[in-house]
Amino acid sequence: MILTIKNRGLLVLAAILLSANNTFAQQQSFIQSLGQQNKWVDSVYNKLTKKERIAQLFFVRAHTNKGKRYEDSVAKVVHNQHVGGLVFFQGGPGRQAALINRYQRESRVPLLIAQDGEWGVGMRLDSTQSYPYQMTLGAVQNEQLIYKMGQQIAYDFKRLGMHMNFAPDMDVNNNPDNPVINYRSFGDNKYNVARKGIAYFKGMQDAGLLTTTKHFPGHGDTNVDSHYDLPLLPFTRQRLDSLELYPFKQAIDQGVSGVMIAHMAIPALDNTKNLPSTLSRKIVTNLLKDSLGFKGLVVCDAMEMQGVVKYFPHGEAELRAFMAGNDIIELSMDSKESIHKILKAMRHHQLPIEEFEAKVKKVLAAKYWAGLSKPQPVNMNNVLADLNRPETKELIQQLSNEAVTQLRGGPRDLQMNPTLRTAIIGVGITNPTAYQTELRQWYPNSTLFLVNKSTPVDELNRIIKNLEQYSQVFVGVHDTRLRPQSKLDYSSGVKQFIAALTAHPNTVISCFTNPYAMSGIPGIERAQALLACYQNSEDMQQAAVRAITQQIKPRGRLPVGINVFFPTGSGQVGL
Repeated sequence: MILTIKNRGLLVLAAILLSANNTFAQQQSFIQSLGQQNKWVDSVYNKLTKKERIAQLFFVRAHTNKGKRYEDSVAKVVHNQHVGGLVFFQGGPGRQAALINRYQRESRVPLLIAQDGEWGVGMRLDSTQSYPYQMTLGAVQNEQLIYKMGQQIAYDFKRLGMHMNFAPDMDVNNNPDNPVINYRSFGDNKYNVARKGIAYFKGMQDAGLLTTTKHFPGHGDTNVDSHYDLPLLPFTRQRLDSLELYPFKQAIDQGVSGVMIAHMAIPALDNTKNLPSTLSRKIVTNLLKDSLGFKGLVVCDAMEMQGVVKYFPHGEAELRAFMAGNDIIELSMDSKESIHKILKAMRHHQLPIEEFEAKVKKVLAAKYWAGLSKPQPVNMNNVLADLNRPETKELIQQLSNEAVTQLRGGPRDLQMNPTLRTAIIGVGITNPTAYQTELRQWYPNSTLFLVNKSTPVDELNRIIKNLEQYSQVFVGVHDTRLRPQSKLDYSSGVKQFIAALTAHPNTVISCFTNPYAMSGIPGIERAQALLACYQNSEDMQQAAVRAITQQIKPRGRLPVGINVFFPTGSGQVGL
C-alpha cells in the first residue's frame, strides 16, 4: 500500500494521540454512546411536554458582566421556558461558576453549559489563561502539544461547570482579507488544518468535554463577516468537496462530537435565494447528516447574527433551522416566540415525530455523557488558582516556543555579538514589552528606541540617521490590537521606516503580528534575519528572545502564504 503525504500525516497524528497520556479519558466516546439505549434519556424525555422537549434544543446567552438585572432575566428564562442550555460570554470565572450553580438550581432538567473557547476560557473570561491563537498553533509541528492543550482546556471548562466548547475552528483560511475567521484558523493548508483540529478536539473529548468543529461547510474564503451580513460562497461543488469540506470530513471520521453550521449562501449546495446554510435542509441534513454520515450534535451558529435574521426575522430563522436538521438552536433573539412557532409546526406535522424525538434525545444523551444525570455543583473553592496553575503557563510557553518561525537567516544571523553596540527598536508600541526588556539583559551595550504607530517622519529619519552609530539592530514589530488583522494600522511613514531598517547590514526583525500583515511591509524579505511570531503575547515575545539567544531552535512553519518570498510551509526547521 502506497501512502500519500497527507495520509502519512494523519497516521502519525493517530499514533501520537494513542500514545499520549490520557489521564481523564472517557471509556466511550459521545458518538459511540448514541448507538445504545439510555434509560435516563428515555425517562427524562417521557416526563417532558412537547413544548418542553422543543425547549431542550434552545441554548440562550449568558454573561457575568452585565449586572444583576440581566442575570435575573436569564434565570427567569431558564425557570419558565425550560431551555436546554446556556452559552456563556464575557465575565469573570468566579462569578460565572456561582451563576452556573444558580441557573442549574433553577432548571428542572440539568443545563448543558457551553462557551466559545477557541484559545481556552481566556477567550471570554478575565483573570484566566489564554492559549495561542489557532493561526499560531498552525505553525507548531508537534501535534501532541496541541492534544495536551485540548486536555488542559477541558479541565478548565469542567472546573467551571461547563460541558461543551464551541471549538475548534476548522475553516481553511485561504483568503487573507477574511474579516471574521483569519487568525482563528490553523491556516490555508487543508491537511494541516485537519491534523491540528483533530489533535485539539481529541484532547478535549478524551478529557470528557463535548466539542464543536466549525464553521461547516467552511467559512475560510469569505470577505464578509456573517455577524453583519450574509456571505456568499460562490464556488463549485467540486471545489467545496476538495477544499472547504476536507477538514470536516476528517473530523467526522475521527469522531468529533459536534459540528456548527455557518450562515452563508452557497448556491452550489442550495440555490435558494438568500438562504443561509444554517436554514438549508439540503446542507444540514442531506449533506452533513446523510452524505457525510455525521451522527453527533448539529449546532447552528448564533441566530442573532445579521447573516441569518436579515432575511428571516421574528422566529422564522429558528423554525427553518429546526426544520433543516439542526439539533441545537443557539442564541435565539426570542426563544419564547421561536419555541411557539416550532410547536405550531409540529402540531401541523411539518416534521416527522421520529426525527423530532431523535433530536431531543440526542441533546439529552449529550447531557448524560457529560455527567449531568448526576449533577454536582461547581466547587467554589480556589477557582482562580485552579485556572492559573503552573502547568498551564508552562504549556502555553512550550507552544509559543514551537511556533516561532525563522523566515530569513541562520543561527548566527539571529544571535549576533552581545558585546557590540546594539539598537533595540520597538515599533507600534509606546512602552517597552517583554521582547525589548529581555533583549536588553542579553545585550548590555544597547539603546532602546520606541516608535509608535504614527511617529512623525522627521523623527523617524533622525532615528535612521542615529542607527549609523550602531553595529547591529533588533526590531520588534507589534500589533497591539485585541484582534490582529491582516493589515497593520501603522502610518505609511512607519511602514517605510521598517523597510529602511532592513538596509542596515545586521538587522533582526521579529513580527508579533498576524502573519498576513508582514506582506504590507515593503522589503522585509531583505532583513538579515526574520522571525514570524504571529501574535503580540508575552509568551511569544519570550519565545522570540529564546530563539535569538539560541536557547531554542525555531521549528515553526508558516501556516499561510504571505507572498512569493514566503509561501505556506516556509521556515528554517532544524537549524
